[in-house]
Amino acid sequence: MSALPPRRGTVAIGADHGGFRLKETLIRFLEEELGFTAVDCGAFSAGAVDYPDIAAAVARRVATGECPFGIVIDGAGIGSCMAANKIDRIRAAVAHDDRSAVNSREHNNANILCLGASLIAPGHARRLVRLWLSTPFAGGRHERRVEKIGALEARRRKEHSFR
Repeated sequence: MSALPPRRGTVAIGADHGGFRLKETLIRFLEEELGFTAVDCGAFSAGAVDYPDIAAAVARRVATGECPFGIVIDGAGIGSCMAANKIDRIRAAVAHDDRSAVNSREHNNANILCLGASLIAPGHARRLVRLWLSTPFAGGRHERRVEKIGALEARRRKEHSFR
C-alpha cells in the first residue's frame, strides 16, 4: 500500500442511519491510525435521516475548502454520491474495490469517497479509505478531463442563473 501524504489535514465524514456504525469505525481509523482529524457531519445516532442532507453537509465542507477530502456512507453509496455531486466543485465517486478507489483519485481527482455500508465490511472499508487518501491525482492527460468536468459544472451554473 502507498504511504499517506505527509500533510494529514481534515476529512469531512458523514453517514445516514444505514452507514452510522461504519462511520463511527472510520472516524476512529482516520484519527487513531491515519492521523487525520475527522469532521463529523452526522448522523449522530442510528435514527433515520435522509442521505441527501448528510451528503450535502460533507460536500459543502469540501467545496469551501474547510476539508480537502470527504467520505459519505449510506447503504450502497450511490444516492449519497448523486447528492454530493450536485454541489459545485465536488467530484464524488463510489468505490467498492481497490481499483475504483485508486482510479477515482488518480484519474478523476475525486474529493469525496462514497461507500456502501451494506456492501462492504469494515475492514475492507478501512482499506479503501487508506488507498483513496494515499493516492495522488496523476495530472497529465487526466487534468484536461477533470477540467472538462469543471466546465460542465460552470455551464450548469450559467444555465441556471438565467431561470
